[in-house]
Amino acid sequence: MTTKEFSNLAATIPTLPGIYKYYDEENELLYVGKAKHLRKRVSSYFSKTFTTYKTQELVQRIHHIEFTIVNNEQDAFLLENTLIKEFQPRFNISLKDGKSYPYIVIKKERFSRVFFSRRKINDGSQYLGPYTSVDKVRELLNFIKQTILLRTCKLNLSEKNINQGKFKVCLEYHLGNCKGPCEGLQTIENYNEELNQLVNLLKGNLSSVMQHFKIEMQLMVKNMEFEKAAGLKDKIEYLKSYQARSAVVNTRIGTVDVFSILEDDHIAYVNYLALNAGTIVQTKTIMLEKKLEETAAEVLAFAVAQIRNSFGSTAKEIILPFDIEFPENNITITIPKGGDKKKLLDLSEKNVNYFREDLKKKKMLNLQDKTADEKIEVLKQLQIDLQLSTLPLHIECFDNSNLQGSYPVSALVCFKNGAPSKAEYRRFKVKTVTGINDFASMKEVVYRRYKRLIEEGVTLPQLVIIDGGKGQLSAAMQSVTALNISGTTTVIGLAKNEEEIFFPGDTQSVKLPWNSESLKLIRSIRDAVHNYGITYHRNLRSKGTFINELDQIKGIGKSTSGLLLRDFKSVKNIRTKSEEELTKIIGKAKTELLLKFFNK
Repeated sequence: MTTKEFSNLAATIPTLPGIYKYYDEENELLYVGKAKHLRKRVSSYFSKTFTTYKTQELVQRIHHIEFTIVNNEQDAFLLENTLIKEFQPRFNISLKDGKSYPYIVIKKERFSRVFFSRRKINDGSQYLGPYTSVDKVRELLNFIKQTILLRTCKLNLSEKNINQGKFKVCLEYHLGNCKGPCEGLQTIENYNEELNQLVNLLKGNLSSVMQHFKIEMQLMVKNMEFEKAAGLKDKIEYLKSYQARSAVVNTRIGTVDVFSILEDDHIAYVNYLALNAGTIVQTKTIMLEKKLEETAAEVLAFAVAQIRNSFGSTAKEIILPFDIEFPENNITITIPKGGDKKKLLDLSEKNVNYFREDLKKKKMLNLQDKTADEKIEVLKQLQIDLQLSTLPLHIECFDNSNLQGSYPVSALVCFKNGAPSKAEYRRFKVKTVTGINDFASMKEVVYRRYKRLIEEGVTLPQLVIIDGGKGQLSAAMQSVTALNISGTTTVIGLAKNEEEIFFPGDTQSVKLPWNSESLKLIRSIRDAVHNYGITYHRNLRSKGTFINELDQIKGIGKSTSGLLLRDFKSVKNIRTKSEEELTKIIGKAKTELLLKFFNK
């Protein structure tokens, strides 16, 4: 991936904490990293001067990037380590300030020592990791020391040496941090059981460790060793508090699948989180195109079956936002209303929302990746799809914008040769329309725009897009007819949300294939005018440029206007209220003034 290619992608990267995954052209996972601020962290890899050759080699191999959003830095760390241990990407082993990642080693010897090392040797020892931070490894080892009693010395604890009494217990024994295997005060069987609990702890199986301590505690109480039992109780409480810190690792949840869905017309997005023993081990978001009018439940049921089959899931519990008909036997469907499972569902929904927004941004950036010749090819395809008489080298698009039915403005964007011509973008304050009337506003701004172009002798666009559907298209055509330019330019309406295209006088719409290059171009133009209008609207509001429409009514003062907007939120909502509802707020006399103004 080049720096230029990344610059087009940068705006789509989230600014939240999470993990990022780099893939090559063969879809092989190259690298997994964590970040407090994903956009800043990922951008650092594409700086002009590389800090190391390895970073340069990694960046050159990157073909595409995936992200998973989490709630905080701790969750990002835990998820990063889980994915590294699961997939062992090649660059995760070698990239970290030019050093390899540390492991926690359980040495192959009698009364195995536990320590961290950057070297992985084929000596029969057990290596847990790799981990991405020495500080985090030390934190884990300190946590282990608080709960699991293991030796820290380097003595050769052979059976012969212990039987001959060659060693004496050290300070760690007297401090209660070791059970004294060097003097034979701890059996090899008991020590190995402690090691098993350590492995469980590092793998996130805290419940097994706590159960082990509970059994030991009950035995000590039975033997009236109350002080030792109290120490074990403290360890159990410590483990419980550690277990409750994170939504990414929570062993109380066990092995489950989590799914969430987001619908956008005929497109649905489904996010999947796979938890194994309470730890997220896989994340994936897919997009589905609905062919018929399938319900959300039908789409989600289909997606769940497909994803579980693809990932070979054997989880017996599925966490969902609503109930579905699912054919697998012995599967429990959970629809959480609160607690840890609801937090996981919220996390899944956060990721599916990001995926949808990220996709929209990439669609807007799609044209920027094309050459001039490729853009012309898209315009030729658009000419064919819309059956235009001439190639639409010059396209303009209008959109109205208002805030909750108040304060109308309009915007126009211009595309030439398939690319934005920002110098010809225009913004309009509606002058001749009282109140909110999208049709009249569209009629006014279209007339003003093309009357001026005619007067200046400027060539008119080959294609004009009206964002708003049939009603606004008809309003625009009144101005086109009045200016006598009907045969000069083609005007179409684009229905909001549905992305249906209407021609003047036609009852049936034209619907282009969802993923076609023609619709991508129209969509990018529509998004551009929408964002341009919204930005203008916000700037005017921030400067206090707008006048409340209610303030124009004689006899309706600011206090009355404030009462109405407080209860009904917008002028548009006020227009829909009955006389009785309005009278309760502002009285009969002022209600009559209000209704008279609206009716006029």
